[in-house]
Amino acid sequence: MNKKAFSTLEFNKIIDKLISFGCSEGAKDMLHKLEPMTDINEINLCLDETNDALSRIYQKGSIDFSGIKDIRGSIARLKVGSSLNAKELLSIASVLECCAHTKNYYEYRQDSLTSVIDTLDPITLLLNSIKKCIISEDEISDDASSTLRDIRRKKNLAGDRIHTELNKIINSPSLRTYLQDYVITTRQGRFCVPVKAEYKSSFPGMVHDQSQTGATLFIEPAAVVKLNNDIRELELAEEAEIEVILSDLSAKAAEYTDPLLTDYELLTKLDFVFAKALLSRHFHCSRPVMNDNNIINIKKGRHPLIDEHTVVPTDIYIGRDFQLLIITGPNTGGKTVCLKTVGLLTLMAQSGLNIPALDHSDIAVFNEIFADIGDEQSIEQSLSTFSSHMTNTVKILEQADNKSLILFDEIGAGTDPTEGAALAISILDNLFKRKATTIATTHYSEIKVYALTTDGVCNACCEFDVESLKPTYRLLIGIPGKSNAFAISKKLGLSDDIIEDATRRLNSEDVRFEDLVSDLEHSRITIEKEREEIQSYKEEISKLKSELQTKSQRIDEKKESIIRKANEEAALILKDAKDYADKTINAMNKHGLTIKELEKHRSDIREKMNKKQEKLKVEPSKVTSHKAHDISEFKEGMHVKVLTMNVIGTVSSVHKSKNQVSVQVGSLSTKMDIKNLAILTGYKDPEEPKSSKGTGGSSKIKMSKSSKISTEINLLGYTVDEAVAVLDKYLDDAYIAKLPQVRIVHGKGTGALRSGITSYLRGISYIKDFRLGQIGEGGEGVTIVEFK
Repeated sequence: MNKKAFSTLEFNKIIDKLISFGCSEGAKDMLHKLEPMTDINEINLCLDETNDALSRIYQKGSIDFSGIKDIRGSIARLKVGSSLNAKELLSIASVLECCAHTKNYYEYRQDSLTSVIDTLDPITLLLNSIKKCIISEDEISDDASSTLRDIRRKKNLAGDRIHTELNKIINSPSLRTYLQDYVITTRQGRFCVPVKAEYKSSFPGMVHDQSQTGATLFIEPAAVVKLNNDIRELELAEEAEIEVILSDLSAKAAEYTDPLLTDYELLTKLDFVFAKALLSRHFHCSRPVMNDNNIINIKKGRHPLIDEHTVVPTDIYIGRDFQLLIITGPNTGGKTVCLKTVGLLTLMAQSGLNIPALDHSDIAVFNEIFADIGDEQSIEQSLSTFSSHMTNTVKILEQADNKSLILFDEIGAGTDPTEGAALAISILDNLFKRKATTIATTHYSEIKVYALTTDGVCNACCEFDVESLKPTYRLLIGIPGKSNAFAISKKLGLSDDIIEDATRRLNSEDVRFEDLVSDLEHSRITIEKEREEIQSYKEEISKLKSELQTKSQRIDEKKESIIRKANEEAALILKDAKDYADKTINAMNKHGLTIKELEKHRSDIREKMNKKQEKLKVEPSKVTSHKAHDISEFKEGMHVKVLTMNVIGTVSSVHKSKNQVSVQVGSLSTKMDIKNLAILTGYKDPEEPKSSKGTGGSSKIKMSKSSKISTEINLLGYTVDEAVAVLDKYLDDAYIAKLPQVRIVHGKGTGALRSGITSYLRGISYIKDFRLGQIGEGGEGVTIVEFK
């Protein structure tokens, strides 16, 4: 790929920033050599690695790769049998420590870096040996070998004896007068004392040095010469032992030359990949979607070298409906930034780097990227601006094909406008026919007309606010731009006469075209405002819809709670009424109450049930409309529908003065206003027994009931709930009729109905006992109930 575009698009500055995130020299060298690739599979693999490293950084932070040392030279010497010094061995240990740290830093996760990290081998045995023996570049540990420890022990003892002898000399009254100073020093590795020059012959020993003035001689006393010789011999022995230790460590390291080289290369690669991920985090980048269909769709792309607080994100797309984009508009409006953003982001993506744009931005893979941007006039080569641009254009035309991205800034500029526009159109049309992806900026109206009249070519402009005289840096694709020279000049104070005269001097076609562009701009602004209003309305509707759904949900929850509570209260009230009725019936049967007493108990029960019924009554907010009835229409025994409760009952008495009637619903009786009742004509209760003629009375009612109650009830085909409801009424009637026992037919089946009936019977207080039928009674298909 041509390197000139790298500097033109400032890709080298991205590389410099990238290098700053590398830790090791090897990784920095790789980053310095990073270039765009043209194989889409290779690019996607590199992007996978970059994003997997970025995910690990967001998970736990970045790894410190500063421990990676370049050990390739040391490994080469090990392969030929050489011994390494302490510094080289420590470098190997540093690499191995970095291996161990990298393997243990992140929790296990399956991604493109897993195999690389798993392959790292910290060679623990070699690492521990080096750390045990070598403390620093200049110090070997006493624990490196027993021989070294013994030599150093003897050396320390000899040093102590020398100091003892020299202290005796320094503190000797007879010798102190010979000394220039009362200190012990060393010269050429041997212990000496400073002696006055005039006492040289009086102080036995060897002279090793003298002061600059010659007044002081540094003499090794004869008494310590042998001890100094012993120390020197021990020092030589120590050096020899250290060489042996380093040789042994080198021999151990030589066994792992291949794993060591692999560790270094893998760590360097990881440092390289994590540097790309750190750059992505720094610029808030996302992974691009690569394609080889020449499609570019950058969503809210930002030029990474412009301050993030001032850069304006822009949408740029090309390649689907058009392959040539013409960008027009005033100077400093952002045209060149758009060109550089497209070129630089494409270079970054093809280098395996994330781009500063929103997710799912599309970037095409190009074999070549050409950029003719900026003023490149050359005094040395006698090239004008136009000549310089044309030289670049000629080179581009020689190499461009359908896999090229070409960026022109102010194409055809720097010469006569008419000729420049004609040349620019011809060049662009030539590239268009080659199917090259091209983006060009211009001020020429002729090029705008070319874009409007050619399929596959599209106009675009950088928006400019004439009122504030400031560009908005928004790229508007599909709309040709205006230079706004007249508007800007007028805003800056140029007289209207001059502007009107300049307008008259314009070609009529140019005026019509500029008017058309102006109309398009006004239409666009109007449409955008309407679109913003529509979006605002949509958001408001969505908010109201959400609030309505929430409110409806709360109402439903509250409704369910009220109904559940009402049902629970109704069940308690009905149970209370039924228990009271059972108690009264038991007392009646036990004590043989008279008819008058029985009627009194019935009145008490009815009054109690009426009170309970009043508690259950719910006044609806709206009753279904019906024909209003007069009180005279209601007769005792008439069937009516209670509209407030949606049930059918029988009129038991009429209260004309209060405009009310008493309605019997099942075993409950309550007073109702006639406006809440509807008369049912021709209705017949399917369970109502035929009335017997003759005079009525309490005793006759009881006898009639007794004569009509069967000793058996058949519940086959009923559900449990249905059966319990029918059985409840039947057992009450049978008990009042003084039947000693009854037979309930429920069948065998699955046993669910029998179990439900059995559970219900356990709660009836006036039942003495119940059992399954015996042979001849129906067996397990029936239940025999005995009353108290």
